[in-house]
Amino acid sequence: MKAVVINQYGSKEVLEEQEITLPELKEHQVLVKEYATSINPIDWKLREGYLKQMFDWPFPIILGWDVAGVITAMGSSVKDWKVGDKVFARPETTRFGTYAEETIVDDYLLAKIPENVSFEEAAAVPLAGLTAWQALFDHGSLKKGEKVLIHAGAGGVGTYAIQFAKEAGAYVITTASEKNHELLKKLGADEVIDYHTTDFTEVLSDIDLVFDTMGGEVQKNSFSVLKSDTGRLISIVGIEDENLAKEKNIKAEGIWLQTNGKQLQEIADLMASEKVTSIIGEVFPFSRQGVYDAHALSETHHAVGKIVIKVAD
Repeated sequence: MKAVVINQYGSKEVLEEQEITLPELKEHQVLVKEYATSINPIDWKLREGYLKQMFDWPFPIILGWDVAGVITAMGSSVKDWKVGDKVFARPETTRFGTYAEETIVDDYLLAKIPENVSFEEAAAVPLAGLTAWQALFDHGSLKKGEKVLIHAGAGGVGTYAIQFAKEAGAYVITTASEKNHELLKKLGADEVIDYHTTDFTEVLSDIDLVFDTMGGEVQKNSFSVLKSDTGRLISIVGIEDENLAKEKNIKAEGIWLQTNGKQLQEIADLMASEKVTSIIGEVFPFSRQGVYDAHALSETHHAVGKIVIKVAD
């Protein structure tokens, strides 16, 4: 099968198309013919070599952490699925990623694509959607009526986080460029702060939960708007200054996504009832050039919503 791989760490130039043979299916795995995958910043961070201590894999490495497609083969012990099912997933982390015509997924990580959701919309969800879900609920313990500040609301993770928080009954505040304010209010944001013109620390206080996707000064300044003792800060880029949390007796936690098919199915159910939607900024073709261009856009940090790769029609 065709895949877009790296055979060394480096810039976008190291991306290349290659024929790859996948391992044999294990008893609780399925083979998925891919119709779409999507881009996440972790893809190009891995490409550049930032995660090589964590994932000491031999080359070639297929990047990609999201898949939407159709089951074409199953391991001997797969019970709840059948060939022909439309599924999406965040597969386990291996060197056989999802920038490929086919991928292998463990059966417990699969979720069913609702009838009203396209392959592209489904492929946008797994990594970004699960990250938002776990940050808000598993780690952030967000409850109805609480105030949550979601930084970078127009990004892939942010667009899902706004919708999940609103559905949970929270008061949702987010930061974004003015051009994205209308979109984010449609998604459920109660307040949108233009970070170009307004310092959020001057207009916010008594926030219950901050979801930090930025780090740096944004994270540092976020401690000042949180409630003492009961405030929580959850970050996907790690906690840079533990003392700031101790000063206000605040829970501050850096998180790493856990694969979870059941949570993904909960998100699928929200999409089926049209309570959650995928915001797709761009769709690129499945080719070396398509992935190259998609990485270039992701690296700007200014893509709206998710960047999707269409693998098949």
